[in-house]
Amino acid sequence: MELTRPFNVFFGSVGRKVLPLFREINQMSRLINDIFYWTVVSPLTGKRIRWKAAISEAVKAGYNSIPIVAVISLFVGIIMALQSAYQLKKVGAMIYVANLVGVSITRELGPILTAIIVSGRSGSAYAAEIGSMKVAEEIDALKTMGINPIRFLVVPKLIALVVMLPALTIIADFIGILGGFLLSITILELHPINYIQQTENALMIKDVITGLVKAGAFAVVITAVGAFEGFKVEGGAEEVGRRTTASVVLSIFLVIAFDCFFTALFYFFT
Repeated sequence: MELTRPFNVFFGSVGRKVLPLFREINQMSRLINDIFYWTVVSPLTGKRIRWKAAISEAVKAGYNSIPIVAVISLFVGIIMALQSAYQLKKVGAMIYVANLVGVSITRELGPILTAIIVSGRSGSAYAAEIGSMKVAEEIDALKTMGINPIRFLVVPKLIALVVMLPALTIIADFIGILGGFLLSITILELHPINYIQQTENALMIKDVITGLVKAGAFAVVITAVGAFEGFKVEGGAEEVGRRTTASVVLSIFLVIAFDCFFTALFYFFT
């Protein structure tokens, strides 16, 4: 008995930590299944999507995010050009600053930075909105009236973000490349025509498509995590704040994890 007790304590502690994780994975999978049903399957059976609500969410999540996305992308493009020039000037290949800025922004930095900004701005708002409704028992009221909360609350947000996040990514790509261009023709004294031609030669359609595919996946992740954490709220305002913070942290973690997955996928299969 004395020999088996440490093992019982160890495996018991592991089980107490792992089982809640499996329960959360199960709950998340059920939520994703419901979101898929109400977004894809349900409209085919005649239950219309709330397009006005989706447009309203698109304005809040997309249009209102343009200034912060543009400013950050501009600074990122400038930083990328400076860091690239720091190494390339040692080998006399300053013109390849255009290659590094263009490809890195369209394939990686544009989509992931935009997703992180949106997850902090809109993903947290989704969790706070749904969580506040859960505390005020408005979710229960919707169910009592026969209205599915996923269809009423989550589907418009998902549609809005799936459309707007790739659009914001395109803006981020353009502004980021513009930032690198402005720094290169001023501080680095590269010729504007040469820089533009080098960027055109470096970029391919698949680079832009790669970033847009990532942005679409990130939109699903941000919406699902925000809704998941919002529906998990139990208690008062303190719990809403805790779940809102958890949604941002988990969204950013999953965005980076999915970015790693898609980068490896496109590397080996394109």
